Amino acid sequence: MTLLALAVTGRGLVDPDLPVLHADDEALLRGRAAFETLRVYGGRPFRLEAHLDRLEASSARIGLAPIPRNALAALGEEALEAAGEADAVLRLLWTAGREGGEALGMALVSPIGAWIEEARVRGIRLVSLLGARAEVPWLLGGVKSTSYAVNMAAEAEAKRRGADDAIFVDHDGTVLEAPVSNVWWRVGTTLHTPSLDLGILAGVTRAVLAELAPQLGYEVEEGTYPLAALATADEAFTSSSVREVLSIVEVDGVSVARGDAAPALQAALRGVASA
Repeated sequence: MTLLALAVTGRGLVDPDLPVLHADDEALLRGRAAFETLRVYGGRPFRLEAHLDRLEASSARIGLAPIPRNALAALGEEALEAAGEADAVLRLLWTAGREGGEALGMALVSPIGAWIEEARVRGIRLVSLLGARAEVPWLLGGVKSTSYAVNMAAEAEAKRRGADDAIFVDHDGTVLEAPVSNVWWRVGTTLHTPSLDLGILAGVTRAVLAELAPQLGYEVEEGTYPLAALATADEAFTSSSVREVLSIVEVDGVSVARGDAAPALQAALRGVASA
């Protein structure tokens, strides 16, 4: 990741090449930190308040100090202005800090990866990997924390197998989510997506697509579904804040058809974000 700008609570803008974390910050030692990643359109972070809501909820679940919403939003604005990029990626990070010390907030700005548009054109290939259904509170289902090693390992394993990304399923073969995305598929005019009751992340873009779908003539159904449902679907796709909507063209070596819903939702999402 190329860092274009960095702002830190209590310090403001900081040279991205300078260190800002103490070696004993619990974010580093124990993964006790929460974060949000937003796409910025025309200099404006999309659905900032929704991301701050989720950051607030994640921080509370991890046991972090309450986030300073206004201060973090201001840090984001400061970093974006310094970066000078109209379209970019903004990451907001809230750490536990040093044991017995104060929490630390950061705003990081980086460019949008060129590979995303390339993947949108060709579609993505997925492989299914065993994931854990977060059925109990201490598994932190739906929490976006920096304890992300499993997610990154899943992406690496997918690429090792010749795919673009992974899709997590539980021991029963129930579809959960992708490492950094929510999963959708269409049958007729109904869009299916796994229920949040499965302990998956409540994606902000997922919520936006659920709002937009009826305007495009689609119903949205959340539930518990087997992986086999994707193979017989009319189309399938993923959604996330930075990657937006990406069509799925293959799961475990089985081709998945492309359809009209994914590009229509992508266009509608861009329309809302740019309004």
